[in-house]
Parts: sequence; C-alpha cells; structure tokens
Amino acid sequence: MSNLNPVSELPIGVFDSGVGGLTVLKAIRERLPQEHLLYLGDTARLPYGTKGAETVSRYAVQAAGHLVERGFKLLVVACNPASAVAMPALTKVFAPLPVIGVVEAGADAAVSTSVSGHIAVLATESTVHGGAYTRAIHARRPDAVVFSQACSLFVALAEEGWTHGALVESVAREYLHPLLDEKKRDGLDTVVLGCTHFPLLKQAIAHVAGEELQLVDSGE
Repeated sequence: MSNLNPVSELPIGVFDSGVGGLTVLKAIRERLPQEHLLYLGDTARLPYGTKGAETVSRYAVQAAGHLVERGFKLLVVACNPASAVAMPALTKVFAPLPVIGVVEAGADAAVSTSVSGHIAVLATESTVHGGAYTRAIHARRPDAVVFSQACSLFVALAEEGWTHGALVESVAREYLHPLLDEKKRDGLDTVVLGCTHFPLLKQAIAHVAGEELQLVDSGE
C-alpha cells in the first residue's frame, strides 16, 4: 500500500439529481469493491429531466464542484440529463479530472444487446428531446432504429419509494403502450432504461414489457 500513488487512494465521486444514481453507486461498488466512493444527490433541485440544457449544465457543474472540494480522482455523472448536455462543461471546468457519463455506456450496452437493431429508450423529457441516446446509438450502429419515450413520472415514483404494485405498473403500461405497438410492427427487442431512477422500477417495467424485451440498465 505504501507504494501506491496518493492520487489512487482518493475516492471516486458520483453525482445525480436524486436517489437514482445510487443504482450506479451500487454497480460501481460491486465491480470495484476496493474503491472509496463519495455520492451527492441534488434532491433540492430535483428533477433535472424537466429543465433546460443551460440550467442542467449549471446545476451539474455546481454539484460536481461540491465533490471536487472534498478531493477525488474520477467523476461519474450518474444523471442521464447531465450526461446528455453537461459533459462538455464538466470536462472543461474540471480538467484534467476524468469525467465519465452514463449515456455512452448505455448506448454501448444497447447496441451489444440488440439483435434486430430496433431499440427503445425510456428517459426523462430533456434526455429524449436532446436526442443524446439516439446520436450515441447511431454512432455505434448507423442502421439502428431508435424509439424514444419520455417517462418523467418514473422519477417521482422512484423518489417517493413507489417501485412496485398496481400504480407503478399502470404508469408503466401507459408509457410503454406506444412502444409495444412499435414492437409488433418493427421487431423491437431492446429497451434502455435511460435514467438512473428507472432501474428502481425495473421489476414493474419488465412485467409490462414482457420477457421477449431485453432491458438495459445504463448505470450498470
């Protein structure tokens, strides 16, 4: 241990707009159990997904700044809206600190998982409207057909701890209905959970989606 570079002993910083990023924190801890982790959930300004790109970028830089003050070696942006729009600002402000987002990782996993190339993305309004997942998936598979669905109520349900039951499945059914119609026509086989809150509702989403659809957790 005495031969380690002091920087290597610093924690990994993880931030999200709320509790959703804890799914990313869990995935990191399972894969890197030796690392120290420091988490910040900006619940005071939740949700990020309904706000404009400039506001999300500003919030992301401010949240990351609180972590930087404590000292860490790597920033993980466990918030899809922030990953979609704030990466340029974060990498510029905190250079040379490495910054990793979840959108690129989610796109990698989706393309690797899908056989047909027909992929649906469930995300927040800002992530869907910004088209970050569509661009990232097409960069990896130009012939992919991408369907996007904004599911902002999933964030509220996750934050309230409502992750199972009839209410959650009813909301999931409402959001997934148009995508399931597309599946019947176009062979949809993969669904990206493009918000780190959504895996908290994974069981309900999977029940509505059906066994033939593969769910991809961008946090994992």
